[in-house]
Amino acid sequence: MKSTEIDIHKELKKYFGFNQFKGLQEKVIRSLISGKNSFVIMPTGGGKSLCYQLPALMNEGTAIIVSPLIALMKNQVDAIRSLSSENGIAHVLNSSLNKTEINQVKKDITSGLTKLLYVAPESLAKDEYIKFLKNINISFVAIDEAHCISEWGHDFRPEYRNLKNSIKLLGNVPVIGLTATATPKVQEDILKNLEMADANTFKASFNRPNLYYEVRTKTKNIESDIIRFIKQHKGKSGIIYCLSRKKVEAIAQVLQVNGISAVPYHAGLDAKTRAKHQDMFLMEDVEVVVATIAFGMGIDKPDVRFVIHHDIPKSLESYYQETGRGGRDGGEGHCLAYYSYKDVEKLEKFLSGKPVAEQEIGFALLQEVVAYAETSMSRRKFLLHYFGEEFDSETGEGGDMDDNVRNPKTKVEAMNQVVKLLEIVRDTKHLYKSKEVVYTLTGKVNAMIKAHKTDSQSFFGSGAAFEERYWMALLRQVLVYGLLSKDIETYGIIKITDKGLDFIKNPISFMMSEDHEYNESEDEAIVTAAKSSGIADEALMLVLRDLRKKVAKKLGVPPFVVFQDPSLEDMSLKYPITMDEMGNIHGVGEGKAKKYGKEFVDIIRTYVEENDILRPDDLVVKSTGANSINKLYIIQNIDRKLNLDDIARGKGLNMDALIKEMEQIVYSGTKLNIKYWIDEILDDDQQEEIHDYFMESESDSIEDALKEFDGEYDINELRFMRIKFISEVAN
Repeated sequence: MKSTEIDIHKELKKYFGFNQFKGLQEKVIRSLISGKNSFVIMPTGGGKSLCYQLPALMNEGTAIIVSPLIALMKNQVDAIRSLSSENGIAHVLNSSLNKTEINQVKKDITSGLTKLLYVAPESLAKDEYIKFLKNINISFVAIDEAHCISEWGHDFRPEYRNLKNSIKLLGNVPVIGLTATATPKVQEDILKNLEMADANTFKASFNRPNLYYEVRTKTKNIESDIIRFIKQHKGKSGIIYCLSRKKVEAIAQVLQVNGISAVPYHAGLDAKTRAKHQDMFLMEDVEVVVATIAFGMGIDKPDVRFVIHHDIPKSLESYYQETGRGGRDGGEGHCLAYYSYKDVEKLEKFLSGKPVAEQEIGFALLQEVVAYAETSMSRRKFLLHYFGEEFDSETGEGGDMDDNVRNPKTKVEAMNQVVKLLEIVRDTKHLYKSKEVVYTLTGKVNAMIKAHKTDSQSFFGSGAAFEERYWMALLRQVLVYGLLSKDIETYGIIKITDKGLDFIKNPISFMMSEDHEYNESEDEAIVTAAKSSGIADEALMLVLRDLRKKVAKKLGVPPFVVFQDPSLEDMSLKYPITMDEMGNIHGVGEGKAKKYGKEFVDIIRTYVEENDILRPDDLVVKSTGANSINKLYIIQNIDRKLNLDDIARGKGLNMDALIKEMEQIVYSGTKLNIKYWIDEILDDDQQEEIHDYFMESESDSIEDALKEFDGEYDINELRFMRIKFISEVAN
């Protein structure tokens, strides 16, 4: 056992450049290399693919990987090939190949060169392929996205149902099924269908501590809010999900017009355009993809930094899957959903035309989404509870990574109002939907209320002391709490439950969360996960990113195939200037160092020489006299025209402290061009007026300037203008 232990860690380092396994990876790999059937339930981004990639590279023979999408296969094959000097180490076998290509694949497999063969489930059903594969040494069969087997899964594929028959024909080979779906019903279905009740089952925690969850109220200004959010995350990749194709096209256009590189992606586009747009995103030619849920399974991009839901999704399962595409490399991932009850009502309308059983399931799932959006408890705790996992907000990893924990909602006692609401529903004899219930409380008349003569009842208008918005929010929270229910078949009629009738008899405290108003500073809160912070040298990071993009373009692979962000970050901290040192960088193994390392080592060596960088073993600091790392960071990022709020946050400074640093920089003779920032806050005439004031004034005192302008400009506007003035005139 001891020698296997050394081997398995050695192989991990050799192929992938990692020193240790993540989560359950090691246990899964040991199970598979010992020839046992295995079943892995691991959240999106949890490192599922390594569970079969490493054993495939270590074992004798070829591993067969069943995957549902051509794009997904291509992605993984590129990644495996980047670890080796032999292209034949990984192949796909699917309908996209011609005869010559198929013969080459067969030749590489027969010669023992190919360790991983990616196939579509349809390919495994073909007699000619089965005949060929029966005669080769197969190490194991891996079924990725195994939830496609289950009719209860959110992405059922009928062709997956026949896999067990094809696998039987290949002989007695170990099977590993992998899924990111946590529903017990789906898990049971997979094991039953694959006939592997004896499989070793591994279920990982569904907690993704590096993801920050936030829900904002959807307002008329949603488009400008999204644009502002993306501009704060400039240069970072993100996905925006919308429910309709029309909305996808509209949002993509708005972003493009506003100078954000974005492309649409939905099933209405032809396959060629979809593939092109997906590649543009992978290759970092565009920053943002606006998509329907058609986009996602084919994406294995580790450095998606934000996932925005323009519309609330239909279930928490799909929300979890979609947000899980953010921060797969362990770095920052901001999950922002916009919520409006109107969207929920739209989704309910879609459901009303479906068979009753389907309506009930759909409605129940939707209520969970509403509860998530409206809850004032920790969103992480709420989500994990839904997946059957308990989370302690105090001690759990990532406990403060959500808006409710960071900005607790105000709660008010609403026991008496709940009783009033419940009595109205009871006394109007379950006639009304939400709107009429609220109208009855506030004393507003419409045709329906008139027809039922509700406006002549003594209770009509008994809740007029509160606004409609208050009652609507309370009604939704009471629904989530189970005191009221909505009748699905009669679309949205509100009824009182037994629990509600008990509440009228024995009222207890009901703390209602007030609607959370997001102010500007909260809107702009940017979350940085620990792993993606601590870059000692931002300038070098930019140089390395450019080189990575160039190398990737030349090879026709996505940039992250060359090196992932954490590897570049490690390089910008450790300054590797030899190939040996490159081998010690996070995520860089022998194969990667040999294949890509030289150009990176050369460029870092030149950079170190040109910038007189000291390279002590423990910490790297630039030896540039008065220019501290903070100052260099500020100068470089202002050169890049970054948002000053972002620059301040990147170094944990408040705006006052940042301005002080900037003042020291310009007063010591260095130019800072902040015109881009000032243009946002002052027009040309205002700038000219302040510029002329400083030109003519005997002193650059801000106090004097404040007196002179008598409240026309605030202190920061004058300080920024003084920095601009000193830069242009004095330096």
